[in-house]
Amino acid sequence: MRPSSPPAPPATTSRPSSRTSRPSFRARLAALLAGAATVGALITVGATTAHAADTPLRDLAAAKGKVMGTAVTGSKLTGTYGDLAGREFNWLTPGNAMKWASVEPARGSFNWAEADQIVNFAEAHDQDVRGHTLVWHSQNPDWLANGTWTPTQLSALMQNHIDTEVGRYKGRVAAWDVVNEPFNEDGTYRSTLWYDGLGADYIASALTWARAADPAAELYINDYNVEGVNAKSTALYNLVRSLKGRGVPIDGVGLQAHLIVGQVPSSFQQNIQRFADLGVDVAITELDIRMQLPPDSAKLTQQAADYKAVMNACLAVTRCTGVTVWGFTDSDSWIPDTFPGQGAATPYDENYAPKPAYRAIAEALGGTTTEPPTGACTAAYSVTSQWNTGYTGQVRIACSGAALSAWKASWNFGAGQRITQAWNATCAQTGAAVTCSNASYNGTVPDGGSVTFGFNGSWSGSNPVPMVTLG
Repeated sequence: MRPSSPPAPPATTSRPSSRTSRPSFRARLAALLAGAATVGALITVGATTAHAADTPLRDLAAAKGKVMGTAVTGSKLTGTYGDLAGREFNWLTPGNAMKWASVEPARGSFNWAEADQIVNFAEAHDQDVRGHTLVWHSQNPDWLANGTWTPTQLSALMQNHIDTEVGRYKGRVAAWDVVNEPFNEDGTYRSTLWYDGLGADYIASALTWARAADPAAELYINDYNVEGVNAKSTALYNLVRSLKGRGVPIDGVGLQAHLIVGQVPSSFQQNIQRFADLGVDVAITELDIRMQLPPDSAKLTQQAADYKAVMNACLAVTRCTGVTVWGFTDSDSWIPDTFPGQGAATPYDENYAPKPAYRAIAEALGGTTTEPPTGACTAAYSVTSQWNTGYTGQVRIACSGAALSAWKASWNFGAGQRITQAWNATCAQTGAAVTCSNASYNGTVPDGGSVTFGFNGSWSGSNPVPMVTLG
């Protein structure tokens, strides 16, 4: 028998007056729109964004009154990854850095390093942060998950965690996924540490404590497989309606949208609208669309259509705040490790080249894109890691409608960078000019194929991405 639930904190029928201390979501969007041209002029990326939207996604989204976000890994926010995260997106979600196991691995011992890094990056790039996540059944520290707690103790632990984390980022995090994944597929409550120990009102308690910790932050319940109308999404709908009726603070629902190519629910827009009709916002919070590997043109074309369908469903509903992708590059996606044999789920490939899905997002937002050249071979430079005064870079040469029997890639560094070591190519540098030629074993690049070579280098002050030409 489940222990009886402790009483939920008193519900409030209106938000505290201090909630006005942070501009509303709509007001922040207006500010983003006003500054869009400036942001676009200040933030530039080199060859890695060839064939990208002529206007960054963040500016296109702001012009539509929406946000365009991505989940990020703090340690990667440098080089090409950092350039793209800053240029293309106006909201960031820490993929793991704010989860309980990350911030309090030992009871009373906190590690805020990566979470702070992401928040600082966002503020430096005029971005908002979505906090993820406060109360969840997964990625809890061992001391919590394996402990034996009375309801009173468990309630106190949850409140203290919310007070500590939300309080730390008060005024710096725009929205929180307060409760994550509370339901089973059939719409019953998931058996978790929280539900089993505190009953269903753990959700109301968490929301109420989060509001007290930061009255200006927007508070969400977030779940997966709730994108279309089904038993699980209806359970979430009924919960939100009940919470609203009780005066529990709830600002929105997050529809995660971990989807499969060709399987976007036909009732997606209808479902968004019914939540909006309850008087809450809706956010697409973790969008990716996976496929069986390897990708091919047919799968990528369908994936692009699916991304556009999700974007259009959100754009059609005023209270859909926008879309966050769960990682923007296939090199930073959770899919291959979780679903063996599947992947290629994000808008950029592993070498930071925009895929048809990227162009579909841009076009849904009213943007234009430069299509990849046909009958040609191209080279794309990216920084895969960076530290102190050193970095690792790579160049990917790919052919479509053409082929190579030998190749030479050239570029000019713009900030005094030096190559110190290269592999899979013979590289020479004179001043700022670099020339890399194929090795004896990788000069052939067939139609539809690619080769990649890499190098280590040094930098000082800045490490801008150069434009690469093939000769």
